[in-house]
Amino acid sequence: MRIDELKRRLGDRVNIEWKSFLLRTEPKVKDLDKFIQYTTSWQTPAELEPAASFTTPWGSGSRPPLSSLPAQVAWKASAMFGPHAQDLFHHSLLDAYFVQNRDISDFDELFAIAGACDLDPTEFKAVLDEHHVALAQQVWADHNDAVMRNITAVPSLVLGGSFVVPGAQDVETYERLVNRLIERRAGRSAPGPD
Repeated sequence: MRIDELKRRLGDRVNIEWKSFLLRTEPKVKDLDKFIQYTTSWQTPAELEPAASFTTPWGSGSRPPLSSLPAQVAWKASAMFGPHAQDLFHHSLLDAYFVQNRDISDFDELFAIAGACDLDPTEFKAVLDEHHVALAQQVWADHNDAVMRNITAVPSLVLGGSFVVPGAQDVETYERLVNRLIERRAGRSAPGPD
């Protein structure tokens, strides 16, 4: 939501490139009661992000996701249907998890989300089947790159390819940092005095 607002404010002055980061790298069955208790912590970002919606505590009765990998692979697959489809799928994943409290590690759920994004679920499944290994490798490459940058917080922004801003910040902070980077780059590329 904040990144969407940042893009709206700065337009073509910024290029947003989303990357994968696995919160749960290995499949793990979670104790539902402990997970429900954990989801009460979502109240803090819910209070800080007025444009986002959260259902807290987890209330759907659905099991928690076992791993982050299936949703990340499906998100990468959605790119094959175009940038608009990937953006819509991204937002729909967030809604499915944080608002609807669905298990987004379940491929049937991911196919249903694709269908809700006007992607043909059968075609989406075929893309996943054909490209699953390559897409998983892309997810792991993104994740490993983040680990090498010492990124541990979600979300994290990497500005200019190297400056890491960990954790959620308000839009004004992001905008100020991006504008400073743009100004510095413009200053470096400007010709010096004769």
